[in-house]
Amino acid sequence: MREYLYRHRLYVTFLMTSLIIVASLLFAYAVRFDFSIPPGYWTRIGVLIPAVLVIKLTAFWQFGCFRGWWRYVSLPDLIQIVKANILGSIIFIVYAVLVYRLDQIPRSVLVLDGIFCFLAVGGIRFVTRIYRESYRPVQQGTALRKTRVLLVGAGDAGQLIAREIRSNGLLDLDLVGFVDDDTVKKKATFQGLKVLGTQIDLNRIVNERGIDEIIIAIPSATGKQIKAIVERCRESAVRFKILPGVGDLIDGRVSIQQVRDVDLNDLLGRDPISLDEVQISHYLQGKRVLVTGAGGSIGSEICRQVARFNPQKLILFENAETPLFLIEQELSQSFSQLSLVPIIGDVRNRSRVNVIFDEQMPQVVFHAAAYKHVPMMERNPAEAVNNNIQGTRLLADAADNFGVEKFVMVSTDKAVRPANVMGSTKRIAELYVQSLNKTSQTSFVTTRFGNVLGSNGSVIPTFKEQIAKGGPVTVTHPEVTRFFMTIPEATQLVLQAGSMGYGGEIYLFDMGEAVKIQTLAEELIRLSGLQPHDDIEIVYTGLRPGEKLYEELLLDDEGVLPTPHKQICIAQSVTPPHEELVSCLDALVADAKALDLNGVREKLLLLVPEYVPAENKPLAKVIPHPATAMHQ
Repeated sequence: MREYLYRHRLYVTFLMTSLIIVASLLFAYAVRFDFSIPPGYWTRIGVLIPAVLVIKLTAFWQFGCFRGWWRYVSLPDLIQIVKANILGSIIFIVYAVLVYRLDQIPRSVLVLDGIFCFLAVGGIRFVTRIYRESYRPVQQGTALRKTRVLLVGAGDAGQLIAREIRSNGLLDLDLVGFVDDDTVKKKATFQGLKVLGTQIDLNRIVNERGIDEIIIAIPSATGKQIKAIVERCRESAVRFKILPGVGDLIDGRVSIQQVRDVDLNDLLGRDPISLDEVQISHYLQGKRVLVTGAGGSIGSEICRQVARFNPQKLILFENAETPLFLIEQELSQSFSQLSLVPIIGDVRNRSRVNVIFDEQMPQVVFHAAAYKHVPMMERNPAEAVNNNIQGTRLLADAADNFGVEKFVMVSTDKAVRPANVMGSTKRIAELYVQSLNKTSQTSFVTTRFGNVLGSNGSVIPTFKEQIAKGGPVTVTHPEVTRFFMTIPEATQLVLQAGSMGYGGEIYLFDMGEAVKIQTLAEELIRLSGLQPHDDIEIVYTGLRPGEKLYEELLLDDEGVLPTPHKQICIAQSVTPPHEELVSCLDALVADAKALDLNGVREKLLLLVPEYVPAENKPLAKVIPHPATAMHQ
């Protein structure tokens, strides 16, 4: 029977609305005459009923009041009912005046009819919704005991989540109430649920109310706010999840389906970067864009972001076949109208680079191809020079020769006072594109940022693998710190810098405070549902060749200039004359090709005076964390 009604709900709604219209008119007459309608009025009522049915049913149909489900009725639906009822009542009044001159039609009846009709049509829908949300979920749930949920945040997002939880019994969630720091909302009631306190009261509320799970529903919260809330949730010793930030809710819709577990990206303790999409669109839309290292973590994300801005052509330049194939397939499916040109090649091959620029004539180049692993480059300095320096040089020269409008190079904080080969090669690459900018029509821009969470070969995948195996998690040193950003943030900095740069700038991202790697490891263990030093051991292995305890974003002689973007600034760097730099680079590259490693290191020191190679100390003996030792 229920399935039959669902299939024919339009007819059911039409029939019930018809009955309400007739009943409203009769009830209006009854109220007017103290529930004793004189016999002489029944004839007039009989001829009015067909007219009022046609008029009001047509009005309700025009305003879409027969579409939609009563269980999901909302304020916009109520507004449509108001509009339809007002229009229908006005037409009915005009009809009564023109046709019957209000003979045996009291004016009060016309007013009461409109009021009763609106109350009944709207009321039956809201009664249905209240019944579904308050009683039906209990009958539909499959669990013996529902998960008791507390919502942190009683704003718009929190209320939308609350509404969905209450209307969907299959979720098996029992919403207990809200927590919100807004004093205006203190002890207020939303969706029939009370604001039980502030974040300070989380522990008490969890214990008193038997909470099983906390949902953080504040998409506009800053990184620091999220970090503080997570700390309180962790103290409560219950599961907690989070609604993504506004930057992730692209379509503006909020749903319980978007609630996810808290991850390290939420705990960076600072606001995520935001894009000026209009400014970026001006220099990417309709342009031929080349991305080197297109299959890497940063390069592939640059491709995804650039594709959103409708370039004329996107050229994917990559040395590794499989990553290039994968990113091409992904972009082909996501952006079917986009012209993609996948090219396998090596940035160190001058002929190949020049042919690509000659054939494709790129207008914007994003240079993300580089060797980035510090210990690996310490063992292979000649390859670091050939790829990071000579590869950048060949690309920059080609950009200059073929009239590229904008060349954006991806650099690293390890280029600042480098203690390793990788950092020193990236610093020399910075110097080269800056010096070339002085004589070129191409705008050469550099972006410099720290470690990227989740990138290929980064510390997070390593920690996750170690945790999955039961530990131990290895940290090089208890005091080692790094600046971190997410892959989307790194990519957005690159795109934004490209739109802002006139040439010669080094753009920096406000990365907040440096994060201890030990703290990162502990947080990741906790997010895996385990306790650091108890369930998973943390051991220290000693700094690897070329590693520093901490990284920097500026040299001593680099000043800082602000930009219109509050999260991005410019480092003022001193650059040697281009001819002098070229001469030194020729000698360095020659030593690298001859595999003269001593010559390579000597010339790196000459080109980067602040380069202080770290001693190649043997790995330190594995030292257990003090907390672990106490349990032994």
